[in-house]
Amino acid sequence: MALVHIDNLAPGMVLSRNICDRSGRLLLPAGAELTEKHFSIFRMWGVLEAEIVGDNVAEDPETEPNAELDPAALAAAREEVELLFVHNDTEHPAIKELMRICIERRAARAS
Repeated sequence: MALVHIDNLAPGMVLSRNICDRSGRLLLPAGAELTEKHFSIFRMWGVLEAEIVGDNVAEDPETEPNAELDPAALAAAREEVELLFVHNDTEHPAIKELMRICIERRAARAS
């Protein structure tokens, strides 16, 4: 099983865990094979990641924003961004994605 960011999901992948929206409503059950239509539904309901069957899938960009970036620059960028978002719900899908993008861009600018 691997947690995969929505940008790295591909048609044909199989879910290992149910996909639910923020209120807990089931969107897609475990065992379902993903299609392009599912990705637009996930984005519409704020789903940013899914657990996929198998270990040979791409890593989650939140865990590994960009392999080419300097780890020290990433750590510094993460600290700066966490300070900027200190009063936000960092578990909200939109905030989580915004933080990931900010960290990656700050680290790229610093490198």
